[in-house]
Amino acid sequence: MDTATKQGNETASSAVNRRMLKSILQKKDIHLNEILTGSSFAFGLNILGHLCGYVFILLITRNLGADAMGIFSLSYTVLVIFVVIGNLGFDTALLRFVADYSSTNRWDLVKEVYLKALRLIIPFSFLLTILLFYCSPYIAKYIFNKDHLSIYIKLISFGVLPLVLLGINAECLRGVKKIKESVFFSKVSVVLVGTIIFSILIFYVKEYYLPIVIYVICIVLMSILCWIVWFKKSGLSLLSYSDSLEYKTILSVSVPMLLSKSSLLLMAWTDTIILGIFRTEGEVGIYNVAFRVAILTSFTLPVIFSITAPKFASLYGIGETKELKRVFRISTKMVFWTSIPVLLTIFLFPSFILGMFGSAFKEGVFALLILSFGYFIASIFGSAGHLLQMTGKQKIYLNIILIATIINIILNLVLVPVYGINGAALSTMVSMAFAHLLMVIFVYKIFGFTTIYFPLMKYLF
Repeated sequence: MDTATKQGNETASSAVNRRMLKSILQKKDIHLNEILTGSSFAFGLNILGHLCGYVFILLITRNLGADAMGIFSLSYTVLVIFVVIGNLGFDTALLRFVADYSSTNRWDLVKEVYLKALRLIIPFSFLLTILLFYCSPYIAKYIFNKDHLSIYIKLISFGVLPLVLLGINAECLRGVKKIKESVFFSKVSVVLVGTIIFSILIFYVKEYYLPIVIYVICIVLMSILCWIVWFKKSGLSLLSYSDSLEYKTILSVSVPMLLSKSSLLLMAWTDTIILGIFRTEGEVGIYNVAFRVAILTSFTLPVIFSITAPKFASLYGIGETKELKRVFRISTKMVFWTSIPVLLTIFLFPSFILGMFGSAFKEGVFALLILSFGYFIASIFGSAGHLLQMTGKQKIYLNIILIATIINIILNLVLVPVYGINGAALSTMVSMAFAHLLMVIFVYKIFGFTTIYFPLMKYLF
């Protein structure tokens, strides 16, 4: 081969390499731009949702007191438990299926998996609604040792089926990258409309049942609206569907996710439940306000996950492991740097922040600091659990959550009767840190990279 030919081949090869590099960079820019653009919209909506949520809580605490907040928290906890059971794990499973199938334009499979999920979810959730309604006296008496809670649990039971459907349809919207719509319905809609209605009716009705009734009404309305938006955005219909997917295949994904989410929910709400058993409604109310403020420390984690979750599923599905790693690290850095200012604000002014809800809530200062630190740990470790679920490793995630849940239950049973809300906060922080650490270890073993992000980590180790 002569020199000219050799140089020509090298030039052509370089040109091909440059085009390939340009294509890769463009692809990476698309992912980064989608995360940044989607995060900005979702971030704004999430802030709006949090603000409305805290105004809703303020309306309860300022007008009805800590006991009313405790009653609402316990009733809401029971509702969420039944909702998680009612959706059979299909909220997270449909996110994965819809993201995977829609990315390859298999809308026939999107329609099939969605409608088959509904055939299981709707009758099952309806039965749970009836069960909760008629079992409310027994739950109030034999679990919480508070007979007067029965009427409030009955009222909130009407929210089970509509909240299940709201969650399912919001996750489907996220699966087709309708992030704004998904975040609005899952994080904003109910508390926004509820806060508006509550702020008007509180001048005329000052009863403990008011926030529960308003919340249920808003769940029903937003569930209907979300369903309409999902069908409009996806172009699906309820008329017919193919029969290429077996229920066994669908349930093999949803059931482990149901168990994972149930365990995660139990871990998250064990403190409230055990406080409700051993302590007064007032203490439950104080703790839940501290808990909701502490969540702000990592409030961008679910926002950014709402954009990256479908990306994790689609990138893993086409074998883009390197790009998956890059997208994950970008999202983890964003969560970390948005958590820092919130953490500092809470640690500098904890008494002032809780005092806005009423002087009685200042008793939760130490619990607030413990919980805030726990959520900051979650931001450092990143969304390793989300990555495991979106890449077919949901059974590993389930086992981790089960272990952490057992630890959380044991710690709460030991610490809450003695230390009250501070014991509950410590139990939650320890179990949360343990779960995230295990997830980080497994992600490293499976994918070969660490999900931990801390700027000084390279100087410490």
